[in-house]
Amino acid sequence: MRRLSFPWRVFLVALVVRLIPVLLLADLGIGLDDMFHYDMLARSLATGNGYRWYAQDDLNLVLRYIPLDLSTVEYDPRGIPTSFRPPLYPAFLALIYALAGITPHRFFVARLVQTVTGAIVPVLTYFLACRLFPAHERAARAAAWAITFYPMLVIFPLALATENIFFPLVLLSLLTLLDAERNRHWGRFAIAGAFFGLTALTRSIFLAVAGVCLLWVWFGWRERRGALVMFLALILVAAPWAVRNSLLHGRPMGIESGLGYSLHTGYHPKGTGTFQYGISLELMPILDDGERDRLGMQLAWQFIRQNPARVPYLMVRKLGHFFGLERRALTYFYSNDFFGYIPLPALLLAAALFLLPFVLVSLSAVFGAALVDWRGRTFLLPLVFFAYLTPHVLIQAEERFHLMLVPLFAVVAARLWTQGWRALKERWVTPSGRRALILALVAAALLTLNWALELWRDADKLALLLGPNGNQTHFPY
Repeated sequence: MRRLSFPWRVFLVALVVRLIPVLLLADLGIGLDDMFHYDMLARSLATGNGYRWYAQDDLNLVLRYIPLDLSTVEYDPRGIPTSFRPPLYPAFLALIYALAGITPHRFFVARLVQTVTGAIVPVLTYFLACRLFPAHERAARAAAWAITFYPMLVIFPLALATENIFFPLVLLSLLTLLDAERNRHWGRFAIAGAFFGLTALTRSIFLAVAGVCLLWVWFGWRERRGALVMFLALILVAAPWAVRNSLLHGRPMGIESGLGYSLHTGYHPKGTGTFQYGISLELMPILDDGERDRLGMQLAWQFIRQNPARVPYLMVRKLGHFFGLERRALTYFYSNDFFGYIPLPALLLAAALFLLPFVLVSLSAVFGAALVDWRGRTFLLPLVFFAYLTPHVLIQAEERFHLMLVPLFAVVAARLWTQGWRALKERWVTPSGRRALILALVAAALLTLNWALELWRDADKLALLLGPNGNQTHFPY
């Protein structure tokens, strides 16, 4: 191992760590609607039926749980053409299915492949840290190791979820953009634009980040030709799918048609700005994606007009959900008896294992940010942070959405881990450093308050979960 370069060492360790839960749970099925959707789409693509879901066998299964309205579409037993989900992750799964076969073992094969994409993330985090802070290679290594062992990222290959390719694509987008900044060649900007387009085809909310980065290239770097080339490359990659969706629905559409659904959930009078199972079922029976999207937007605006004073409250709640503790998946799977009963000491240990890493990384990042001189290429990180956060505060937020930012947080947090408290004391001496540290203290206090309020608000549910029948409380996701 010592003869290997650091990126290879961290990749191999990250791969082994991610393989452990996949191998231990080789027969694990899928347990969430998102996973079922992606599996349906992938099977349809792999069998040559196009981008369709709810084929006859899947429809028969779903109708046991959700009363789907078939009157809004012309039903084809091969399935219904859809635009609700962005296409790249289902295409990724379809490629795996086409090579490995659509068998009961397809989930295991997909998870094996996803351990590789997951193991790439710490390596890319290392390269990003080196590119942003070339004088702090030790901090780059610390950031890579933190992502290697970050619990939620370790187990994410178990999920059939977009994050398995979204996380590496985000980092590749930022790395290719920084490469273009260093070389200032139109070809490098084209590559960056293509990666931004691929990332948007995985989760379209990344278009907000792409737009801000394009403006940064145009105005910050004064690279107008580079910005235009990057924009054209992004359009060439992403626009054909938007055209396909527009032709499907007979009106202009984007990469996916889920915005109305998310807005409806995010502003629902009985909601708190996050995904809630009961509310989420209100629009799902509509199988015409365009109609669901239109009705969702209409209802969302109706909710806003009926009670505009509630919008700031919901935005604060969404901000809280975004930075919430990473306990939703653990709560759902344990309460629905996926793992059987776990004794209280072991359950508390598991909760600490999954909850504390984000607390450590985010609080460290807050103070690490006070040590950084946010000029030049380093300014890319706050740009990406706010460009990614803002749409979630305006639409809908969950704590899993902040996972995209965890590698970026680790890059900044590692500055604190390697420079220590002495660097903070030295920073306090200067007026600018004092202001930065005061802001860091305020941010840390707000994060801590958010987590305390979250635990206090859900204390009754947590008491049931930690009780003798916690594995049979059956909390919704």
